[in-house]
Amino acid sequence: MGRKVAIVGIGHSKFGVRNDVNIAELAWESIKQAFESSNLEPKDIQYISVSNVGGWSGEPLPAVVVSEYAGLTGKPLHRVEAACASGSSAVFNAYNAVSSGQADIAMAIGVEKMNESPTPTVVEFIGRAGNYFWEFENFGLTFPGYYALYATAYMSKYGASEEDLCQVAIKNHYYASMNPKAQFQRKIDMPTCMNSRYIAWPLKLFDSSPITDGSAAVILASEDVAKKITDSPVWIHSIGAASGSANLSKRNDFTGLEAAQLAAKMAYKKAGLETENTAKYFDAAEVHDCFTIAEIMAYEDLGFVKRGEGYKLAKEGQTYIGGLIPVNLSGGLKAKGHPIGATGESMVVELTKQLLNKADKGRQATIKNGRAISHNVGGTGHYAYVTILGLDKPKD
Repeated sequence: MGRKVAIVGIGHSKFGVRNDVNIAELAWESIKQAFESSNLEPKDIQYISVSNVGGWSGEPLPAVVVSEYAGLTGKPLHRVEAACASGSSAVFNAYNAVSSGQADIAMAIGVEKMNESPTPTVVEFIGRAGNYFWEFENFGLTFPGYYALYATAYMSKYGASEEDLCQVAIKNHYYASMNPKAQFQRKIDMPTCMNSRYIAWPLKLFDSSPITDGSAAVILASEDVAKKITDSPVWIHSIGAASGSANLSKRNDFTGLEAAQLAAKMAYKKAGLETENTAKYFDAAEVHDCFTIAEIMAYEDLGFVKRGEGYKLAKEGQTYIGGLIPVNLSGGLKAKGHPIGATGESMVVELTKQLLNKADKGRQATIKNGRAISHNVGGTGHYAYVTILGLDKPKD
């Protein structure tokens, strides 16, 4: 077993359409906050993992540009791409660097400037996040189209409705309205969601996450170093990672994501937790709600409830504060925004704040268990990462 690893610094930019900054300046907003929160400087960082999918932004080598702008040149540097799970992959790399002893202090930086390209270009690029020549070229599948396949299969098998999907959007907009870093800081109601135009039936505009610019940063440190930096570390208890087939026609089930299920089981095993009725372990969760159906499937893939019961959690309001398990108190990808390469780090930043009781007024979970969980999916279950955080130091 490797060394114990703690989060000692976090930073988060404003999400949205950020035409006011270039990609390096956008990343620096988060990097600067992470340095300030940890009282560290660029010279202290020994390894950097930058997550960025790119293609839609002007910089072909964003990691080196970001590193130079932040004064980090000369350090070991990797650029990470795992589609929408790139941010969690960067955290995973930084975690492994510290756990293995390759570095005492490492940094994961996620940044994306998606709005540098027109919407049709971004939609096409995201639609390629699978088996490009078979699915995109032959059948014209878009990213909303992929998740619409899952939504229709889930609704057909379990009886969920479009209104049940909208409950997820309503909740996430509610919490985003209290998050100053969110892209959409406004509440919505059922008629607003239900009357929005279809993107790929049954998914509507308000079932879908937006095109977003943003950044987030996380600094990790070994146990000995963390003790010198902070008296309130948040520990990484475990990270589970898995992947799925590129071609969706090779999958047996369209009511859940096998990669997410495998990643969850791995994370639970490493943390010494059971894999069923897992909501009892956590005070808050950040899950991958690129579309509302994705959040509902996440409830089940993570073992919060049994198969086919996820939509009932949304319908009964059990994922608000005070319910079975508060989910996406940041507003989620749906309303906080989804700058693809930065989403994984953003989840870790949010959960760190939640565990330390530093979330914004109105969206602070009650901390009893001292644990939180993030669920980050790339593509349509092509990649998956599940990360468990805790206030208590992990057991040997």
